[in-house]
Amino acid sequence: MKDYIAYCGLDCETCEARIATVNGDDALKAKVAKRWSALNGVEIAPEMINCTGCRIDGIKTPYCDSLCPIRQCASGRTVETCGSCGEWETCEKLKMITGNNPAALRNLQSNISASKKTPS
Repeated sequence: MKDYIAYCGLDCETCEARIATVNGDDALKAKVAKRWSALNGVEIAPEMINCTGCRIDGIKTPYCDSLCPIRQCASGRTVETCGSCGEWETCEKLKMITGNNPAALRNLQSNISASKKTPS
């Protein structure tokens, strides 16, 4: 599994928050903060747009760090991704992402397929 695939299957490598962080791009941070504020109905400051990736050591956005129920659950279960969890197909938390993002679902399914091919 690629390190930049989040627990939920999203690809952090393509996330504008991560791109802005690793490139030190303050203009992109401001753009992301404005868009996320509108999408979520809360004020998100550009300074809050700092993230190296869900499963990567380093800084996270406040939401990803301590509020994301998927990340909290998966890190508590010590699974590689939600695709490694026996409950992933029925998980209501995970469906918030995979129900709207076919690429995230494919990433998790790829993780499952890869783990089945790996000899024990």
